[in-house]
Amino acid sequence: MVCPFCNHLNTRVVDSRETQEGRAIRRRRECEKCTARFSTYEEVEIFRLLVVKKDGHREEYDKTKIEKGLRRAFEKRPFAEERIEKILREIEYALHEKQVTEISSRAIGSLIMDKLRAVDEVAYIRFASVYKSFGSAQSFLKALQKLK
Repeated sequence: MVCPFCNHLNTRVVDSRETQEGRAIRRRRECEKCTARFSTYEEVEIFRLLVVKKDGHREEYDKTKIEKGLRRAFEKRPFAEERIEKILREIEYALHEKQVTEISSRAIGSLIMDKLRAVDEVAYIRFASVYKSFGSAQSFLKALQKLK
């Protein structure tokens, strides 16, 4: 690991501990040259997961697309950052648990909707309004009534 302070190539691990309910490892490192300390995080990365879109074309899974949608949904909501990070971790873990190489965008959207519904109803409705592309006020009202 390269030191972010002096770019020295040799660092050593001073401490390691599990974080995020055991889904990641936090390592405290020390540069052997400048003795600066910094933390790194190791977590599971989903390799080669293809997302099958509505029109049938496939593209690489991109976590940043989900994060962008969540950020819009949680805009001006309390504790947004913590909730976004938690939901992203849970979604990534759920996708990894499925042990598949392809998944539909619809399945990912449903997973996101389930997580949002449990955490924040306002964020859920915001996300649903984009994800489900409500065509009328009536369809939007039906989604609101389902929350009751």
